[in-house]
Amino acid sequence: MPEIDMTVTAEDGTPLAGTLTLPAGPGPHPAVLLLHGSGPLDREGNTRKVQMNLGRPLAAALAAEGLAVLRYDRRGAGATPGAWRATGFTDNYKDAAAALRALAEHPAVRPDTVGVIGHSEGALHAMSLAARQDVGAVVLLAGYARPGEEALRWQARSIIQGMPAPVRLLRRPLGALGNRALARIKRTRTDVARVAGFPVNARWMRENLAHDTRDDLTAVHAPVLAVTGAKDLQVDPADLDEMHRLVPGGAEIHRIPDLTHILRRDPGRHTLRAYRRLLRDPVDPGLLNLITAWLARQLGAASGQMRAEGRTLPS
Repeated sequence: MPEIDMTVTAEDGTPLAGTLTLPAGPGPHPAVLLLHGSGPLDREGNTRKVQMNLGRPLAAALAAEGLAVLRYDRRGAGATPGAWRATGFTDNYKDAAAALRALAEHPAVRPDTVGVIGHSEGALHAMSLAARQDVGAVVLLAGYARPGEEALRWQARSIIQGMPAPVRLLRRPLGALGNRALARIKRTRTDVARVAGFPVNARWMRENLAHDTRDDLTAVHAPVLAVTGAKDLQVDPADLDEMHRLVPGGAEIHRIPDLTHILRRDPGRHTLRAYRRLLRDPVDPGLLNLITAWLARQLGAASGQMRAEGRTLPS
C-alpha cells in the first residue's frame, strides 16, 4: 500500500498537505477523496484531544479494493498552515473542491472515476461536490437533510436528553442561553467572536447555520450511499429517509444498530460521555466493509471486480 505526500493548492494559494494512498499494482486507479468532520482536523480526522483515527484504516481498506484515496490536513491543522477559527464553512467547501480537482488530475488516478466520502461536516461538503462537480459516487457518513440551524437545534436537544437528570431539568434556561448565543453569532460580521468568554469561529457558524443540504441533495446525480448510526447523538438518523427521497433515483441508506456519530458501536445507553471510551477502539469494521464494497462496485475497482468474478489479482 504505497503512500505518497501530496499537496493541494487551494483557491487562495494555501498549500493543503495530504497523503495519497495507492493500491498495489499499476495505475491509473479509481480514486476517492476523504473529507472529515468539523474543527482543526488533520488528515486522519484527529485533533490533539480527540483521536478519530478514521483516515488511515479507511484508506487501507479502500486501497485493498483497488481504490486510491486522498486525505488532507485542514487549515491550521497538521502540516497545513492557516488559522482554523478564521476559516469559513464555504472555505472548507472550496478547499474540498480544489482537492477533488487535484485528485482527478493526478497521473495515478483515472480522472473519470473519482468519488467522495464525507463524515459529519465532510458529508455536507460531499453533497455540495456531488451537486456541482463530476463525481462518480458519494458516501455520506452521519450527514443531515435539513437547514444547518435546524440540525444544530436537534443536536442540542439530543445531547441534553442524554445528560444527568439535574442538567435535563435546566433544559429551558439552557435553551434560552443557546438562543441568545445563536442570535449574537448571526449578528456578527467578523471571522471570530467571543461567546460566553470563549472564542468562536463566527463566520463558519453563520455560513453553516444558513446552509440547507436539501438543495444539494436534489441536484446529486451520482450513486449515493448514506449511513447514519441508530445511536447518533449529533444528527437525526431519520434524515436518511429524507436523503432517499430527495436524491434523484434514490439513495442507498443504512441505519446501523448501535453505531454512534464517531463510527464506533455502543451497545449500552449512549451519551457524549461514552466518546472517550469508544475512541479507544477502531472504527467499526462492518462499516468499513460496507463502504469499501459499495465503492468498489460503483467505481469499478479492479480488485473488487475480480473478486466478484471469482478471480484474483496476480502476485
